[in-house]
Amino acid sequence: MSINTDNSTSSSVLSSLNSGQKSSSSTDTGTSALGKDSFLQLLVTQLNNQNPLDPQDNTQFVSQLAQFSSLESMQNLDTTLGTFYSSFQSSQALQASSLVGRSVIVNSSKVQVDDPTAGVKGSLVMPSKGDGVTLKIYDDSGDLVRTVDMGTQKAGNIDFTWDGKDDSGELVEAGTYTVKASATLDGTSTALTTYLPATVNSVTLGQNGGEMSLNLAGIGAVSASSIQTIGK
Repeated sequence: MSINTDNSTSSSVLSSLNSGQKSSSSTDTGTSALGKDSFLQLLVTQLNNQNPLDPQDNTQFVSQLAQFSSLESMQNLDTTLGTFYSSFQSSQALQASSLVGRSVIVNSSKVQVDDPTAGVKGSLVMPSKGDGVTLKIYDDSGDLVRTVDMGTQKAGNIDFTWDGKDDSGELVEAGTYTVKASATLDGTSTALTTYLPATVNSVTLGQNGGEMSLNLAGIGAVSASSIQTIGK
């Protein structure tokens, strides 16, 4: 912003601006940037102290007013965005609280088995038709406890059920188990994506607009986007 004043006018402008900055500092400690109030005060002071024999050009005043209008619009936009973000956080918190204690189907290879007699229902993803579809289930120590042969399957999501028993027909103990699915696709053994049930213990809200994460029993934290289905 250009200022066309004589020495006395410059001193008056600077004195007025300094006074405005001191007043601003009393309400906004640590802020030394020229705000819209100081900007307007500077403009008014310039109008009051211009040389009547050499007045400020109208074009320059219009330009300065445009700068002031632009500054105020940007500050209003910042306030509006802050309001939207606060509303988003409130909505996210409300959504998060409704998920605690509920069962979800999530993209994971781990499952928490609390009641082996109830079995485990999950699904796997077949990118194309394949042979030799196999489920291998490992306990928390990494020992293989069950192998399930599912034969040939077509492309798509394939549901499966594990009855909670090991290869000898005995019920396994409660705990965390790992399910690894594989199939022979075009002559190559390929690991498959699995979706398994889990219970939401708690929810962590995203920071600075980040994605919300779910803390699942026996699995740990996963992103909300990895959830396939939300149950009761």
